[in-house]
Order: sequence, then structure tokens, then C-alpha cells
Amino acid sequence: MSEQIAGLSEEVSRAEEQLVRLQIARETVEEVLAAPSSPVPGVVVAGGAADGVAVALVKAEAELDVTVMSPEYREIIALFATSGAAMRCKEVCRHLGLGTEPRHVEGMHSKLKRLVERGILAEPSSGLLKVEGRKQGW
Repeated sequence: MSEQIAGLSEEVSRAEEQLVRLQIARETVEEVLAAPSSPVPGVVVAGGAADGVAVALVKAEAELDVTVMSPEYREIIALFATSGAAMRCKEVCRHLGLGTEPRHVEGMHSKLKRLVERGILAEPSSGLLKVEGRKQGW
């Protein structure tokens, strides 16, 4: 009996954790969709891209992909969603106010590759990244 109670308690904890994550995803989507302009200085909002990224964020959250929901990744995703432009790693670092030294570029490169693996960004040519809605079905 105590094993069943412990098992049920564990399931309730997991369900509560998922509920909290979904609430965070909803808030993130609302922020992205409600933003009248780019959260990144000097970047112009491109029509429709923010909607698609919001869908990708919800999908990542539903899959419990905590990496994509971290503030650093959300900032990168917001940059691509609002610019609508294809960019190279160094440009992303520059737009986000990071240095363009090799250590910054290499760190950013690995983050961008993760976003490509998750289908949020696409790499149409080597080193050039952009939001790719077709992979997500947007």
C-alpha cells in the first residue's frame, strides 16, 4: 500500500512539474506574440515569423525540452523570429551584444546547432542559419 502511495505521489509531482512548464510556455508565447517590436535592438520584426517560433516554443515545451526554454535560447530564438533574416554565428553574437572572439562564436555555434537539430532553425547553406517554418509545419 505504501509503495502505491509513493508511486502515485511521484506521478502527481511529475504532472505538477509538466503543468508549471506548460504555463511557462504559454507565457513565453504570449510575450512573443504581444511584442510590438523586436526585443533585440536594431532588429525589425518580420511578419509571421514570430507566430511560427511561438509554435516551435510550445512544441519544445510539450516535449519537455528545457534547453530551448532557457533564457539564452529564448533570446536567440527571439532574434531570429523578429529579424526574419538568415545570419551567421558571428552576426548572432554581435546582435546579442556578445563578443566575437572565438570562445563566444564557438559557444554560440553549439547553441545554434542544437536549435537546428530541434527543427527551430534551418541551415540552408553551411554556417548560414534562419527560422525554417516548413519543418515545423507552420
